[in-house]
Amino acid sequence: MLHVPVLLEESLDFLITDLSGTYLDLTFGRGSHSQQLLNRISSQGRLHAVDRDLEAVSFGKENITDPRFSIYHSNYSEIDALFPKQKFDGILFDLGTCSTQLDDSYRGFSFQSDGPLDMRMDKSSGFSAAEWLNSAPENEISDILYHYGDERSSRKIARAIMEFRTKKPLQTTIELSKVIETVLKRTGKTHPATKSFQAIRIHVNQELHHLRMGLSKLHNILKVNGVVVIISFHSLEDRIVKNFFKPEIEQMPKDIPINTSVSETYRCIKKKIKPSTHEIKMNPRSRSAVMRVFEKL
Repeated sequence: MLHVPVLLEESLDFLITDLSGTYLDLTFGRGSHSQQLLNRISSQGRLHAVDRDLEAVSFGKENITDPRFSIYHSNYSEIDALFPKQKFDGILFDLGTCSTQLDDSYRGFSFQSDGPLDMRMDKSSGFSAAEWLNSAPENEISDILYHYGDERSSRKIARAIMEFRTKKPLQTTIELSKVIETVLKRTGKTHPATKSFQAIRIHVNQELHHLRMGLSKLHNILKVNGVVVIISFHSLEDRIVKNFFKPEIEQMPKDIPINTSVSETYRCIKKKIKPSTHEIKMNPRSRSAVMRVFEKL
């Protein structure tokens, strides 16, 4: 399936404040936002893009030959090292998983097709979902399913995983899906494995940690009056974004340095933008998206 960008027009309308400015797409994916941004800015404008997925970086290098564009294989938690002296007019985070990742069975993100139980966005580093599920203690698996997936049956699913792996290691997405279905039966349109797969993907990729790190480094690379546009797709991400810009609500972890007056150095332009009814109808995956926009003062 071709990747369909979410809130494309709305995000770029806020992001682009100077047609000759320099912009940063921290989640390139398959380049939908980047392509449209390049179409809008002037010949003096510049766009840098980042993605932790090597396939996305290769796609960008092969398909966008515009001299105003450059792309890097990196995680957005490392933007301070990647751009030590660069200042941007606008920065975009589109935190959703790319449709091409979800639909590629080889990547192991989806329970709807059989493939290796991987789930890594960057397959060149880290541990796979199978490696973690086959070695983690039962209580750790249960905690991840509950906290990252809001899975009420997390303890039962963790127990079922432990029982399965006493016989053989979990290796494929269908194996994991069937284990979950021994605990939960389908009710309505939502597949019983949906929440568990989300939770495992978030854990394997350390998504929330990297988001916190990336946010903490924005101040050093964003120009005064520069804009940050952040599109999140579940409540955990959106809560981190909202609370980062309001540190009195929830302080960041102690191991992550932040500007303690962050709420005073940014102005909220838009609190919560949702896709239109038409967009949700055309792209059901957009239904959970929330966009927030901030300006550096």
